[in-house]
Amino acid sequence: MDWKLEVVVAPVADVERAREFYVDRLGFRLDSDYTAGESFRVVQVTPPGSACSIVFGTGLGGGQPPGTLKGAQLVVNDIEAAHAFLEERGIDNTGPHHFTETGQTPGLDPTRRDYGTFVWFDDPDGNTWALQEVKNPAR
Repeated sequence: MDWKLEVVVAPVADVERAREFYVDRLGFRLDSDYTAGESFRVVQVTPPGSACSIVFGTGLGGGQPPGTLKGAQLVVNDIEAAHAFLEERGIDNTGPHHFTETGQTPGLDPTRRDYGTFVWFDDPDGNTWALQEVKNPAR
């Protein structure tokens, strides 16, 4: 039996600002923007090539304060190109990092091994995303 991750909820304070960030700045596909009355709105976006979507809105339940999603990872096959993409769009980010015995270290993983290099960035509400370079997934 498959267990597929379908949606990640990103708690936000301003739905319009989040929509602009994810759709207009990051280029994620807008799947749905649904409103039911004044107290419920859900926006679903999907990163290019992803089978998993991101939702945000108002009245979604769960009670998570805005900015509390931390460490969700988006896999890219070229971390340098993804970093350049963020820079071109003025999205603050950490730049490439990898891990050594001493911890997080600036720069690309020296061997460019899969799962070895990361770039972190935040959405306008402080939800933190990690880009991770993977050319040959282990699954």
